Amino acid sequence: MLSPRFLLLRSTASLTTRAFCAGAGGVSPQGSAPDMAEGDAHLHVSNVRNRLRKIVGASTNWSDHQQALAERVSLSSMLANSQSDLPARRMKDSFLEVHLPLGSEPQLREKYLTYHNTVRFGRILEDLDSLAVLISYSHTHNEALPRSPLSIVTALVDKIDMRKHIIYPDCDIKFTGHVTWVGRTSIEAKMHMSQYHDGAYSPVLDATFVMVARDPENKRAAFVNPLKPEGPEEEKLFQEGETNKSRRVGMSTASLLKVAPTADERKIVHSLFLNTLDSKTVSFHSRVLPPNSVWMEDAKIKGLEICHPQERNIFNRIFGGFLMRKAYELGWANACSYGGCRPTLVAVDDIMFQKPVEIGSLLLLSSQVCYTEGKHIQVRVHTEVFDPLTRQHNTTNVFHFTFASDRDVPNIVPKTYGESMLYLDGKRHFNQTVEH
Repeated sequence: MLSPRFLLLRSTASLTTRAFCAGAGGVSPQGSAPDMAEGDAHLHVSNVRNRLRKIVGASTNWSDHQQALAERVSLSSMLANSQSDLPARRMKDSFLEVHLPLGSEPQLREKYLTYHNTVRFGRILEDLDSLAVLISYSHTHNEALPRSPLSIVTALVDKIDMRKHIIYPDCDIKFTGHVTWVGRTSIEAKMHMSQYHDGAYSPVLDATFVMVARDPENKRAAFVNPLKPEGPEEEKLFQEGETNKSRRVGMSTASLLKVAPTADERKIVHSLFLNTLDSKTVSFHSRVLPPNSVWMEDAKIKGLEICHPQERNIFNRIFGGFLMRKAYELGWANACSYGGCRPTLVAVDDIMFQKPVEIGSLLLLSSQVCYTEGKHIQVRVHTEVFDPLTRQHNTTNVFHFTFASDRDVPNIVPKTYGESMLYLDGKRHFNQTVEH
């Protein structure tokens, strides 16, 4: 039998219909949930990273932290030689519920508030990233070991679907999640976020993260416990994980960085080009911007971050959630200035973590509106580290965000072949969001 708390995660109906009597548990504020009342046992969002530090033996002190990570090298002998050496886990073994009591603890709100009294979604991304790591460690937990020899990091944010576009700044939030698929060295974790409002929890978003396990020095892949689905619902979740993996492989194979556009896509590019030709000069070099349009080169915003130790993760690299927050905020600002209004997030898609960001790096962020359709704005944010001594640039992440405006937005128009590829890539991501 599965625990009631685990069944809550698996049933969307449970999230949407769970209600509480007014005033239960002595709750007075509208957005305060009874199960977040003082004395109720739960994992507070602020304790997630503390638990992660304990699992790997990291320290909150910068100098001690470096020493603790150096000592982790000795844990390599505790790694499994093959996946068959590790016991299988169940989905409920990794189930976690984490509370973000914005309604019950007003002093917590300031960290999450925007100027317009809404919730900073970048902070939610940070919480989701930490939770995905903790879920993965829960799956691989070995009671016989005081510290985990695994270095589990985020490889990909496969998808974040918004089911509700309003996140109330004064209502309690609950995150639930567990492992849904496992490869030999990778883990898929699905998470759900719901918010207590009008006496019940309602779903806000669904997220799928892919994590990878590496050795204590974070240099090579390490095996993780196999997953044993129980029952048809879990089998379905596991098969969805297999499908997601196949889809990602297909997308990588068909990448415009590797193969030419399809015949239909080539027609789109040529049509865009013809639409910008000057009928008076009839020249390939003379280009005219069509009405209600913006050149792609004029729809970008850039940013710079100096990566300080304060933003490090438990492995002494820059926290992936921090990178997501900065990229999202830059992408949102780009969509806001392009559409002339405050846009809402529709989906986060296919965030690749290609290279870790070291402390002390100069992080360059470039946000580009790459596709538009009706009221929707597709934004691509590219991040890279720059070494001022060697003058070398290395890509670390690529982010894809879909925003919605409250009005029709101008058409984005590419001018060069490279911009046309960005346009087609943005169209692919947008179509995947719409079809999902």
